Amino acid sequence: MINSNKFILNSILVFSFLSLAIAYFIQYKLGHKPCNLCLIERIPYISALILISLIFILNKFQKVFAGILLVLFIFGAVVSVYHVGIEQGFFSESLVCDLGTSSENLSSKELLKQLKSKTAVSCKDVTFRFLGLSLATINTVISILLSGIMIKFIKNYGKN
Repeated sequence: MINSNKFILNSILVFSFLSLAIAYFIQYKLGHKPCNLCLIERIPYISALILISLIFILNKFQKVFAGILLVLFIFGAVVSVYHVGIEQGFFSESLVCDLGTSSENLSSKELLKQLKSKTAVSCKDVTFRFLGLSLATINTVISILLSGIMIKFIKNYGKN
């Protein structure tokens, strides 16, 4: 693996770690509970930590792992665009936003208790903004950029 590829992978590894650290800081220290789409949007970053570590440990299958990572970052971009669309009112909330909050087989008391506790965060509610942008908006841009970087990485793989 040439040095520029190693630099790119190291950069994505560090960036993924920092992104997850910031997300968990916002969740656990600042008290902003994520919605289900927010949790799904973390999957590419967690996967990046695992796959890039495997690239360095195994020193095999770099292009395969990079391809999987590309698909995951594209998936992250699509989910983030959808999430922003829900926040902006372009799309309705889906069943994904209601995971774990099904009201089936609940008594009226249990349903009232669940509504009062507001355990689930709606995907359309923006509970945290940075520079006026929702985290889903920021993640959309980042996921698209990381997808582009991975496309370039795969396209240039093995070239000097």
